[in-house]
Amino acid sequence: MSAERRIEVVLPGIVAPEGLEIRESAVPEAGRGQIVVAMEATGVSFAEQQMRRGRYYDQPAFPFVPGYDLVGRVLATGQGVDPSLVGRRVAALVKVGGWASHVVVDADDAVRVPEGLTAAEAETVVVNGITAWQMLHRKARVRAGQTVLVHGAAGGVGSVLVQLARAAGVKVIGTASARHHDALRDLGVLPVDYRAGDVPAQVRELAPGGVDAVFDHVGGRSVVDSWHLLAPRGTLISYGSASTRDDTGSKQWPVLKILARTWLWNALPNGRRAHFYNIWAGRPLNKDRFRARLRADLTEVFAAVHRGEVTARIAAQLPLAEAAEALRLAESGTVSGKVVLIP
Repeated sequence: MSAERRIEVVLPGIVAPEGLEIRESAVPEAGRGQIVVAMEATGVSFAEQQMRRGRYYDQPAFPFVPGYDLVGRVLATGQGVDPSLVGRRVAALVKVGGWASHVVVDADDAVRVPEGLTAAEAETVVVNGITAWQMLHRKARVRAGQTVLVHGAAGGVGSVLVQLARAAGVKVIGTASARHHDALRDLGVLPVDYRAGDVPAQVRELAPGGVDAVFDHVGGRSVVDSWHLLAPRGTLISYGSASTRDDTGSKQWPVLKILARTWLWNALPNGRRAHFYNIWAGRPLNKDRFRARLRADLTEVFAAVHRGEVTARIAAQLPLAEAAEALRLAESGTVSGKVVLIP
């Protein structure tokens, strides 16, 4: 390991994408219960887009290495870890630190990637897949024959979500710009152009009785509209505030407003329910339960990809050293699927 060097992308502060810094250091060593993963693929998610603006609600202090998730081969194991893990391909959800050639993670946080999936394919469904699966099956608890609305249906989470929903026998209405509508129709999704005016009116035409669940990453006014589109006993899952990405001021306030609304809505005696989904919820209270759920859910998503129910949508693959270009591309809104960084 001494001959290798670690390359990492550092976010030094609130900067434009070209303000990212490339640094080199010694390859880290694995401590007790840890593994060193030689990164093969990491991704650009909405979280990193918020982080570079200082807008992700619980990001660490600058400077830090972003990168919400990664896939790679186990390079070394620490004390107490099965040494036979070396060479195996694993995936890990890390929140920060993934944009590096070598990453230390707790062995219990690593999920084995099945044979038949490339690193880039697996990477597209780590954070996006876990998020989609848990919102669909653990929060909304969708059933075959129901109708759901997915905002941002061509995006990273949205594209996985609509495919998992269709595989579960659910009718899907998806918002997206017009250029993505043909691709959505190919997946069996009823597309709605969010740029063509009154989105709630367009949805009501397709689902006059309301929808059984809405998955809303937009936040702001969209959350209110989404709540009013629910059928009796429907469920709203809010999981972000994309509409406030470029705002200034408190980064917590948009989320706090959503949390307050969900609390008030859940107090109403109308049978509808609202949740704010946070992938990390429950980890501080019961780390073992959190890990078990994550492993089970990601394994389900990997199996869906293997069966062909979910297509790994790779928008582009760029070298780690071109993270600035990858970030610009992801933020452009012109691509469908995941922008992936490779060594």
